[in-house]
Amino acid sequence: QRRSLAPSQLAKRKAGDGDEEEEEEDWQPPTGRKRQKAAAETESGECYRSPFRKPLAQLTNRPHCLDSSQHEAFIRSILSKPFKVPIPNYKGPLGLRSLGVKRAGLRGPLHDPFEEGALVLYEPPVLSAHDQLKIDKDKAPVHVVVDPVLSRVLRPHQREGVKFLWDCVTSRRIPGSHGCIMADEMGLGKTLQCITLMWTLLRQSPDCKPEIEKAVVVSPSSLVRNWYNEVEKWLGGRIQPLAIDGGSKEEIDRKLAGFMSQHGLRVPSPILIISYETFRLHAEVLQKGSVGLVICDEGHRLKNSENQTYQALNSLNTPRRVLISGTPIQNDLLEYFSLVHFVNSGILGTAQEFKRHFEMPILKGRDADASEAERHKGEERLKELISIVNRCLIRRTSDILSKYLPVKIEQVVCCRLTPLQTELYKNFLKQAKPVEELKEGKISVSSLSSITSLKKLCNHPALIYEKCVEEEEGFMGALGLFPSGYSTKSVEPQLSGKMLVLDYILAVTKSTSNDKVVLVSNYTQTLDLFEKLCRSRRYLYVRLDGTMSIKKRAKIVERFNSPSSPEFIFMLSSKAGGCGLNLIGANRLVMFDPDWNPANDEQAMARVWRDGQKKMCYIYRLLSTGTIEEKIFQRQTHKKALSSCVVDEEQDVERHFSLGELKELFTLNETTTSDTHDKIKCRRCVNGHQVRPPPDGSDCTSDLSQWHHCADRRGLQDSVLKAAWDAAVTFTFHHHSHEEQRGIP
Repeated sequence: QRRSLAPSQLAKRKAGDGDEEEEEEDWQPPTGRKRQKAAAETESGECYRSPFRKPLAQLTNRPHCLDSSQHEAFIRSILSKPFKVPIPNYKGPLGLRSLGVKRAGLRGPLHDPFEEGALVLYEPPVLSAHDQLKIDKDKAPVHVVVDPVLSRVLRPHQREGVKFLWDCVTSRRIPGSHGCIMADEMGLGKTLQCITLMWTLLRQSPDCKPEIEKAVVVSPSSLVRNWYNEVEKWLGGRIQPLAIDGGSKEEIDRKLAGFMSQHGLRVPSPILIISYETFRLHAEVLQKGSVGLVICDEGHRLKNSENQTYQALNSLNTPRRVLISGTPIQNDLLEYFSLVHFVNSGILGTAQEFKRHFEMPILKGRDADASEAERHKGEERLKELISIVNRCLIRRTSDILSKYLPVKIEQVVCCRLTPLQTELYKNFLKQAKPVEELKEGKISVSSLSSITSLKKLCNHPALIYEKCVEEEEGFMGALGLFPSGYSTKSVEPQLSGKMLVLDYILAVTKSTSNDKVVLVSNYTQTLDLFEKLCRSRRYLYVRLDGTMSIKKRAKIVERFNSPSSPEFIFMLSSKAGGCGLNLIGANRLVMFDPDWNPANDEQAMARVWRDGQKKMCYIYRLLSTGTIEEKIFQRQTHKKALSSCVVDEEQDVERHFSLGELKELFTLNETTTSDTHDKIKCRRCVNGHQVRPPPDGSDCTSDLSQWHHCADRRGLQDSVLKAAWDAAVTFTFHHHSHEEQRGIP
């Protein structure tokens, strides 16, 4: 018979009668380690069990009898204590919703629309009690609220911009149209506003589901990595964008095909970031499916509806299109049409209808010989055009930034030509005779090349030295004007007025501060001269031009912006990297030569004065006194409705310059300190010194009046320029908009 060796049973048997003891002695437990150990304990009388261990007592299953009132009170006491999740400060759901059961009641927004600081993009219409009873609860619209992670960092103008973008792409601003143009000036946070728009569309809508599945960002190649970093920065890993900035054709096609094949509520990589060039080459893959939203950064690239990039983007299957450009095109009405037609096709009619209804009347009305009726009709059509375009275009100026950023002082510095430059300039005008070629009323190719030669001569004689050696037209016999033993292997700053001023600016900045400097030019040959100057002065520098790969661009920008980086100078080609780069590591920028298109100069000069900048910024625009550069600058500054500037193309020069204005380009004024200052007829100056207010109590009314803080050496506040004054500076005047807002005289 098997006996239990449980402690309680052993205790009972010890307390039993003798018969049980005999039975227990007769019984032999099975051999085993545990059995043997227990038997050894029994024989030796030693017990290794804890003395505090009490024998188990038998439990009775008899229920304790309660009357009905006691029972009810007991149950109520249990139910009066609701379930509480045993996690400190837990505020989540309490498990009231069963798994697999659809939630009952009205649908709710993704974020609280009544939270303080909430940015509500859509608010459902208020319903009466009667309408609330009739409405289908599963179809009731909900609030669309920007994620608080983003709305907390948006500035007031950015919140307004996000609301405008959302209204446009959801067709609430213009019924049937889903596009818009974000034309804020540089530095106002267009990228952040567009990221906020994408994130909102990808996560919510009034129908309580995502508005779009996928979005495509198309940008210049140098900004692909910047867009990727911005998405990571603001969304903090909540989304995984796909950035394509290089690779073989097969690899890129595979990635794009994978992106287009994604579908569902939660797409793994819903944002594609790609360059214009890569998009054009691989457009066929992207055109096989549909995309919810396309954003075109630096969208002024699409000003020509005939180019391949425009055609490839226009064939993309997406109704929602956002075009970003800090410098809206003002060269040509047809360029305006191309941009607006891309985002909202048909809003201005066809190209022929636009030309007949808008372009021809406006251009006729702007003609100097136009009749009063033609001028009146042109103004009416211009107002009509602007009213249509402004429904899908938002533009704010950089004056808003003065509340958030340090002061920016933008100075135009007129530099006198050196004797060598003056002789070469006059010699060229005598030999090339560009003015005589204009007498026929037709601009020749040689006239345009003459403009380029004069611009390069203003930068440095070294840039036209080869033409002098080869004795090209305009430079015959000019080689003898150069100093004996002259060589282009080394830069000689004293041979160029602007280079001499630049040398002073860099030397004084380096010796008196820890500021960094950005040097911008339209010519890579000028960047070569900058490199020679830096090597001779032992300045550490980096250079970005069209030859640099996309990946390397992002790395050198990030390194230069680091406070610990030793580089003093960042050389930038305005054609290759003037758009979108963030160079807040520097607070001084030198614009070495002007461009016909003010948009290019504005883009380049906005690289340092933008979000993240902590220091006062100085912008130096160098112009050669009395030369073609001052004429270019004057042309930039004149404000003319939709055609305010010229690009270096023959038809544009013909369209915007009269014969008299073209002849004036090929002159040299040696007697003036600033031809521009003479042209504005400034009434603030007496004997070359500024008097504020003007002597007659009036203000400047010229188109150039925004540049009316004039200064000679005594009135100059910038110590860096004071050092260069005696060398080559003849006159300076600067923009006042951002200093006066801070109370700076």
